Amino acid sequence: MQEQTQAKSKAQQAKEYNASQIQVLEGLEAVRKRPGMYIGSTSSQGLHHLVWEIIDNGIDEALAGFANEINVTVQADNSITVKDNGRGIPVDIQEKTGRPALETVFTVLHAGGKFGGGGYKVSGGLHGVGASVVNALSTSLDVEVTRDGDPNIYGMDFVLGKVKTPMHVVGQAAENAHGTTVHFTPDPDIFTETTVFDIGVLTTRIRELAFLNKGLKITITDKRKAEPTYEEFHYAGGIKHYVEYLNSGKEVIFDEPIYVEGEQKGIAVEVALQYTNDFHSNLLTFTNNIHTYEGGTHESGFKTALTRVINDYARKNGMLKENEANLSGEDVREGLTAVVSIKHPNPQFEGQTKTKLGNSDARAVTDKMFSETFTKFMLENPTVARKIVEKGLIAAKARIAAKRAREVTRKKNGLEISNLPGKLADNTSKDPAISELFIVEGDSAGGSAKQGRSRLTQAILPIRGKILNVEKASLDRILANEEIRSLFTALGTGFGKEFDVTKANYHKLIIMTDADVDGAHIRTLLLTLFYRFMRPMIDAGYVYIAQPPLYQVRQGKMIRYIDSDEELNEFLGQLAPTPKPAIQRYKGLGEMDAEQLWETTMDPERRRLLRVELRDAQEANEIFEMLMGDQVGPRRQFIEDNATFVDNLDV
Repeated sequence: MQEQTQAKSKAQQAKEYNASQIQVLEGLEAVRKRPGMYIGSTSSQGLHHLVWEIIDNGIDEALAGFANEINVTVQADNSITVKDNGRGIPVDIQEKTGRPALETVFTVLHAGGKFGGGGYKVSGGLHGVGASVVNALSTSLDVEVTRDGDPNIYGMDFVLGKVKTPMHVVGQAAENAHGTTVHFTPDPDIFTETTVFDIGVLTTRIRELAFLNKGLKITITDKRKAEPTYEEFHYAGGIKHYVEYLNSGKEVIFDEPIYVEGEQKGIAVEVALQYTNDFHSNLLTFTNNIHTYEGGTHESGFKTALTRVINDYARKNGMLKENEANLSGEDVREGLTAVVSIKHPNPQFEGQTKTKLGNSDARAVTDKMFSETFTKFMLENPTVARKIVEKGLIAAKARIAAKRAREVTRKKNGLEISNLPGKLADNTSKDPAISELFIVEGDSAGGSAKQGRSRLTQAILPIRGKILNVEKASLDRILANEEIRSLFTALGTGFGKEFDVTKANYHKLIIMTDADVDGAHIRTLLLTLFYRFMRPMIDAGYVYIAQPPLYQVRQGKMIRYIDSDEELNEFLGQLAPTPKPAIQRYKGLGEMDAEQLWETTMDPERRRLLRVELRDAQEANEIFEMLMGDQVGPRRQFIEDNATFVDNLDV
């Protein structure tokens, strides 16, 4: 007898979403004692994670088809309100706890509709700890719920995760109203670094979520200023519009992004891609709205399909001869901007930061869904298809040339310091953990640094002038650059696919440039190189920026080093009217003698270093493309918008 399955109506599903679907796994006791285990950290990143957890509950309602709008508000007192128009958290009694489900969701860890109770087929949220952890880490939290068909609005109030006011009726609901509103204030005893929300961080993630969930409207309001700000994000085209956004201001080789959508074995797959004339690729992958920074099986499936389809087309159309090797994955991804987003009913994450998808079925489904549509696109759009293949062929030629150039950076018997064009003065210790490499602007400053350094731990590599802008150069040109080759050789990490951060000869890579515009430009060129070709060094926390002073003030035997004009004026105002102070402005590092450079910029006991951190890879990618790419307009606008923030400007 053939089984017949009839899909339940949304109304029936909404009715069946009740307390029986709220599953309780464990208590909440450890959250305040070890908050980092649940939200990653108690820094600014952890603070913002509270917002993501509450927004994710609204996103889950949208994924299930019951919500189409989420409103986020930063209140004047820096508290947060998140409102969605989903079904509303159940308010009936949860069987295991004997308490209202609304109370259970906010007071019991891992209580919700995401843990096998049938509430959600697919759910987002990196940790899934949700409302209870936000409640536990807030000085106060209040929630209001309206259920479809219920005339009442239900509310509860909490303090430090405990019930202050039990669930009660707070008003009468409007006709057909439904949804949940959560308002919370982070606990400053937990978030000791800051409790101030960054509107830029909130807006970037909210925009991303709107791209990833086509048709969902998300708004962000900031009431902390005299004139509140409001932004609305709503993309009917979803990730197709995301690719267009990422490529805004770039030269694309075909006008409209290619879009693929499909579902198989309960796994929904979306892919959007477009090629630009850049030398770098920009591939973003997501699973259930979680940015999988480390990639995973869905990314592998996409890459495999992309490479196979392009090579098949090239061979069938005579663009690759029988005696020619296939294009590599790197070849066909040069200039590619792509977003891969899948929705998986049971995602398994792995990797160092738990942002790498491990499900094997995701690889096969993504490969199949994408390759079928992309193959059809290539056949139906031969002009675009040929442009894609031709770009890959050019990239392959550059790759082969770069392979030859790469051989120059390899060592025969260890590091051949005497032959380095960068005149490396190495340190005597061979322990990378205590070894530091200073990249110093100019021979003059390099000479002072070599004389003033600690020879045991500090190596000096002078560079002459401005290195190649790798944002606008092919790989063969990059590896033909003497300064870049010497840097990679000194590091000992290899290059490209061979790059291995565990082989780094130094665990501190310190950029030391002049405190002027040229120094800032050189610093930006170096950071562009590190971001594009030495990213693991940044991720490992090995890249630093030295902070040389701008002034030296002498008065009698007193010597003081000053960093800015404002600090100088303030300090001069505090000096006693005795001998007139002598003020020296350092135009560059080369004006300091070895002793001054050591005591101000290199001495571990007194120096100040800024560690380069990558908090948002996509934002960093956009900034480097804007600052160092071919498009003049966006760069000019950035300079005009940020000129007032420049402390020291030499013209």
